[in-house]
Amino acid sequence: MRLDAIAPLSATPPKTEAMADQLERAFLEEMLKYCGPGAMEGEFSGGAGEDQFASFLTQQHAAQLSRRLDLGFGRMLAGAAA
Repeated sequence: MRLDAIAPLSATPPKTEAMADQLERAFLEEMLKYCGPGAMEGEFSGGAGEDQFASFLTQQHAAQLSRRLDLGFGRMLAGAAA
């Protein structure tokens, strides 16, 4: 039986650009929780189902916004790494 050495996780740092995209997405998701579109009220609201799945919609809104906006997190991270 042959066992290959496993490289430690710190040996392969994540790319700054991908990390900045994830950070922007997470930031926008948190902001949308407070000031984004709210749940409908009244007869035609989604009820309990809408409450359960609202976080998935917020994640998708944040992902779409992060693709279209540049908040500059990549430049900030690149400056901090230098």
